[in-house]
Amino acid sequence: MTTTTAGQAGIELRPFTAAAPQADLDDLRQRLERTRFAPAAPGDSWDYGTPESYLRDMVERWKGFDWRAVEARLNAFPQFTTEIDGQTVHLLHVRSAHADATPLLLAHTYPGSVLDFLDMIDPLVDPVAHGGRAEDAFDVVVPSMPGFGFSTPLVGEWTMARVAQTYDTLMRGLGYESYGIHGSDGGAMVARELAVLDPEGFLGAHVLHLFSFPSGAPGEMDGFGEKEYAALAHAQWFQSVGAYNVMNASRPQTVAAGLADSPVATLAYSELFESFGNGTSLVRPEQVLAQATLYWLTNTYATAARYHYAEQRSGAEPVVSQGRIGVAVFKDDFQTIRSLAERDNARIEHWSELPRGGHFAAMEVPDDVVADLRVFFG
Repeated sequence: MTTTTAGQAGIELRPFTAAAPQADLDDLRQRLERTRFAPAAPGDSWDYGTPESYLRDMVERWKGFDWRAVEARLNAFPQFTTEIDGQTVHLLHVRSAHADATPLLLAHTYPGSVLDFLDMIDPLVDPVAHGGRAEDAFDVVVPSMPGFGFSTPLVGEWTMARVAQTYDTLMRGLGYESYGIHGSDGGAMVARELAVLDPEGFLGAHVLHLFSFPSGAPGEMDGFGEKEYAALAHAQWFQSVGAYNVMNASRPQTVAAGLADSPVATLAYSELFESFGNGTSLVRPEQVLAQATLYWLTNTYATAARYHYAEQRSGAEPVVSQGRIGVAVFKDDFQTIRSLAERDNARIEHWSELPRGGHFAAMEVPDDVVADLRVFFG
């Protein structure tokens, strides 16, 4: 791997090192020690939301959690901050030692961060060491979305379309004339916005989701079978438990008050990492705690949550994407319905369905995501 140097291309890059003040880590531990848990709901199941027993177990794990080890993993990669349109943007930029590596931006989701992709970076930049070929190599850029993690403070209102424009500026500023993007959920929305822009040299968007739903048009569901109706049922279940979508889209500052003051509230509100307790998530407890710690230390849950609010009020009209798209559907995740996706996206050139993994596949089954990326961009 080689390191991008400040000022190498069209934007000024400042080297960055993750290093939380020890006083902040001590404060976190003290707050965890003083946790006042809510009374358990009947049966203490996930039916009511994050269970008390789950939180008690995770808080005990959190007290002994080694954040410095997470920082060491981050700091093993070249990190930078830059300014784009007045906004601080943090990024990891890892170049492959292989010539002609494909530039690839990894777009994280909510409630995720750049930590989503830590297990994917080495296999992408050094494929030969991980069962691939030299021609499978990628140069990898992993930005923190504005308002998340170290891309703070947030300046102005941000939508996924604005993030897409910023990511294009970032990649051009790093010197890439062409590049691709990968994303899940929020990151997939940003990736699709880039496919809509379809800038010169765009190699395609590889996504885990395309959020296309029935419009009510006559005959739209005529060809649906058991698979499509199961996908709709899963989406309805997700809506029934995803109350954070409504809260973030309507009263983000109200919930942010609790999330900024209580680390356990931050942990509980991140229940999507556990697939709302449906028993399918492969995300490990230490991965959940790493994400919660990053949100806590950077006090970024409020600005992350405001994307839902901004998207609801963007006024953007639906548009059919003409850019190149590849889709990977994981077994225990939202199931994109192909016929609806093809209605809204004219150039779906790759479609795979994988037998394991869920909503956070980059953390759950990173090798499978890497393998699919190699196929789509190969």
